[in-house]
Amino acid sequence: MKRMRKCKSCGAYTLHEEHCGKPTASPHPPRYSPGDRYARYRREALKSD
Repeated sequence: MKRMRKCKSCGAYTLHEEHCGKPTASPHPPRYSPGDRYARYRREALKSD
C-alpha cells in the first residue's frame, strides 16, 4: 500500500517518489514521543528553513 507524499517544490500531493523532477516527502509529522532525544534538533532545523 502506497502512502500519500507531498512535492516540496510545488506543494502537490502524489503517490509517486518523485514529482516535478524532485523527490517527494511525507506530509505527516513524526510521531510524538516524550522520550525523544532529538526533538530539540528537529525544532532547530524547522526554524532555519
